[in-house]
Formats: sequence, C-alpha cells, structure tokens
Amino acid sequence: MSEARQSESGFPIQQVYGPDTLAAWDPTERLGEPGQYPFTRGVYPTMYTGRPWTMRQYAGFGTAKESNERYHQLLAAGTTGLSVAFDLPTQMGYDSDHQVASGEVGKVGVAIDSIDDMRVLFDKIPLDQVTTSMTINAPAAVLLLLYQLVAEEQGVDAGKLGGTIQNDVLKEYIARGTYIYPPAASLRLITDIFSYCQAEIPRWNTISISGYHMAEAGATPAQEIAFTLSNGVEYVRAAIATGQHVDDFAPRLAFFFVSRTTILEEVAKFRAARRLWARIMREEFGAQNPKSMMLRFHTQTAGVQLTAQQPEVNLVRVAVQGLAAVFGGTQSLHTNSFDEALALPSEKAARLALRTQQVLAYETDVTSTVDPFAGSYVVESMTDEVEAAAVDLMERVERLGGSVAGIEQGFQKGEIERSAYDVARQIDDGERVVVGVNRFALDTEDPYEPLRVDPMIEADQRARLKRLRAERDQADVDRWLAEVTAAASGEANVLYPMREALRARATVGEVSDALRAVWGVYQPVDSF
Repeated sequence: MSEARQSESGFPIQQVYGPDTLAAWDPTERLGEPGQYPFTRGVYPTMYTGRPWTMRQYAGFGTAKESNERYHQLLAAGTTGLSVAFDLPTQMGYDSDHQVASGEVGKVGVAIDSIDDMRVLFDKIPLDQVTTSMTINAPAAVLLLLYQLVAEEQGVDAGKLGGTIQNDVLKEYIARGTYIYPPAASLRLITDIFSYCQAEIPRWNTISISGYHMAEAGATPAQEIAFTLSNGVEYVRAAIATGQHVDDFAPRLAFFFVSRTTILEEVAKFRAARRLWARIMREEFGAQNPKSMMLRFHTQTAGVQLTAQQPEVNLVRVAVQGLAAVFGGTQSLHTNSFDEALALPSEKAARLALRTQQVLAYETDVTSTVDPFAGSYVVESMTDEVEAAAVDLMERVERLGGSVAGIEQGFQKGEIERSAYDVARQIDDGERVVVGVNRFALDTEDPYEPLRVDPMIEADQRARLKRLRAERDQADVDRWLAEVTAAASGEANVLYPMREALRARATVGEVSDALRAVWGVYQPVDSF
C-alpha cells in the first residue's frame, strides 16, 4: 500500500472513506438544508438551479479609456458583473504625478486620480444595471465615493447601486502590503464606511474580507479561512464598538477566497467556512437575522498556480479551479486568463476565461442540483478536518489578543511564510508535481507576444492632473480637504466631507494625504 497523501492543510488523505470516518457525525447539525443555518450546503435554498453565479472578470489596465473599452468587450461577451483592478499608485493613495508613482502608472491596473478618470472608466455603462466589484483597500472609501458621484451624474440613485469594495486592510498587513494607515485608524475608516453605506448606499457590500491574497502568499486552506474569519471577527467587533447593531451591518459583509486545483479540499474549505462563520455570528455576536450569518463569497481561481511555462496548460488548471469553486457554492467567480503568468491578459485570453465559466454553467450538469457533494464520505470528513484546523488557528489568534494583536506580533504572516517555504521546497525537490515546470517540461517554449502598457500613459495622466488643478476651484477644494482633516481628528464620519472634496475635484492622493496628516502611515514589524 502506498503512503497516504497529505492535504494542503496537512492532514492525511485516506485511500478509502466510509461511514467510520464520520464518527459521531450529526447530519442535522452539520448539514442542515440549503439556505438554512448553518449554511453548510449553501446560502440559498435553490443555489444555481435558479440562476448561475455572477460571472466577473477582473480587469483594468493603462488609462480609464482603455479599461472602459475592455469592460464593454467583456459585457458584450456575457460577463454579468464588472471587477476593477487599480494600479499600485491608486491602491496606495498616490496620484500619478507623485514621485513614488514613477514607473507604476497603469501597470497592474487602471490609474484613477480623480472624478474625471472615474467618469471615463464607466462611460456608457449603466450603473443601475451592473454590479461592480472594486479591488481597493486603504483608499476604498475614496473610490466608492467617486463611483457614487459618477452614478449621480448618470441620474442613478445611490439606493440602486450594487457592488462591493474589498476594503479589507487587515489582510494587507498580513500578506499583501498595500496599506496606508495604522490598524486602529484603518478600522475607524472601515466602520465609517459601514455606517455611511447603511444610510446612503444600502445595497452595497461594504467589505470583502479576503483570504485570497493570504492563499497567494502561501496560506494553506485551513490558514486561509482561519485568518480570514479572524479578521472578520475583528471588523464586527470594531463596528459594534461604535454603537452599530450587528444585524444592521452584517448582512452586507462579504468574503473573497481562492480556488486551487485540489478540488476535494477546496469544496470542503468553502463548506467549513460557511458553517464556522454562521456559528460565530449566532453564538458570539447574537445575530438574529439569517442574512447576518450567511457567508457570501466571491472566488478567484489561483493565480499563484499559473505557470509561465506551457501557459496553455493554465486553461486546464483554471477550468478545474473554477469547477471547485462552483461545487463549493460560490456566489460570484473570476476565472484567470491563461497568460496572466506572462503579462496582463490579452483580450482573447480574457474571453476564453469567461467562456470557461459559461461552459461550466450551461454545458455541464453541475447547476442541476444543489450541493452535489452533500453526504460524500470524503468531502464531509475533509470539511470536519479543515474546520477543526481552522478553529485551532483562530483560538491561537484569540490567545494573542485578536487579529490586530496577532498582526502586530507577526503571527499570521509568520505562519503563512512557513507554509509557503514548505510548498517551495516540495516543488524544488519534486515531491509536488507542477506540470510543465518540474515534470513534463519542454526544451523550448513557443514564442508569446504579451499585452504591453503604453509608457506614455504616465505622462498623459500627469497632463490630465495639471489641467484638473488649473481648472478647479482650489479654494473650494482646500475648504473640503480641511473638513476631511477635521473629521479624521474627531469622531464625525469622514466619508461625508470626503465626498464633497471629491465632488470639488480633489484627487485620490490629496484626500489620502488629508487622512495621512492625522493618522500617519503604518510601519510593519518583521515576522521573524
């Protein structure tokens, strides 16, 4: 008999599963019905039998005009939701003409400096008919307010806007690095967003608590959901501490996870996360509204598992990963383009990624029944194991004082780095097969012409900013930026003066600087 293989989370995978692996297993408590507590089988009673998941394609590069053209192409191809990628300066709250932005403008996403850019980005896209997800964190409030202002110009009432801002800064300290303010100030800003959206944009998902980036940094499935849910607990506690009631804001919380090629464990991970979050919300926070207990999530296939070698093989990987997400009950899905390990996705590659989702939705039978893996010996056993491992990690975070305290001590980052090292060693040693890399490699690769960003974009954005500053009423801008600083110094909700500053054509960098002046900038600690 060959040696048992280990799961990504580190527990052994049995060669055969049976009833004995589910000892003391209560199907009523563990499973329930689809759409009912504890939501193991999905957050909606009919899941995909009523309609498929929202099909998103994460896109954004270069200028707002180029990205707008890509969005129109994706909508024409059948995308049912937009997902915006911003460039690094925008993600860090800097304008394109700031010295730190040099060489990065428009490179990994679209450059947005002001309402002028946001207006172009969504030109001729009816914002009351699409939902938009924006992958933005530290400056999330700024981009949300720009979106609201552009919708207002279109004549769209804010009450009709639907979408999500990622807005999850805690995972930036752990795994990604696009933070601005220290944790306490970041939590203040996030809870101000919760309160603002409840009053002004009630259909908006105010945060997408993300495990994806931790997984891309090397987190195991158990670490991914443990640290993500621990961050979620921190956000809920912070909102409650400001006087908000859990059932007023929790129904608009959303989550974001990766989907790897290991189908069985990924399905188990999603089921365990739903069950665990439902229990936390009901037992720890006393939520009464079932929507407060639902873990609704977006999924992206695993970019870290894509290879530059034999990139066409990534089409297969993405299809498998997308299938895992669907079996796991995701609410929306982005499938990566096969060429993303080489460059920004080409138009053809982005269309093929979308077609992958459409084949899963319309040519397979996986949408014909709710939760196809329910009762599977192997998946139910793995669900229990992933959940138990995640609970253990969450308890360790709690013993440190919670998620922020763990971040300040480098705990989560250190655990993820150790896992990443183990995977890298396994690949180097050949223990973990990566097709086309350490097995089945080719002596020569086919030539590939990547999509390239025009280097003149930076100069164009600088020129746009120069015109903007010459045309606007600077006294009006200064007055509202002073109001932003005053709100940040006190207890007033900062989003209201931020909105008016942006309406007066203040830039993303200027609004972020007004907050930096009060809250400062976070300085990380080493995890080792």
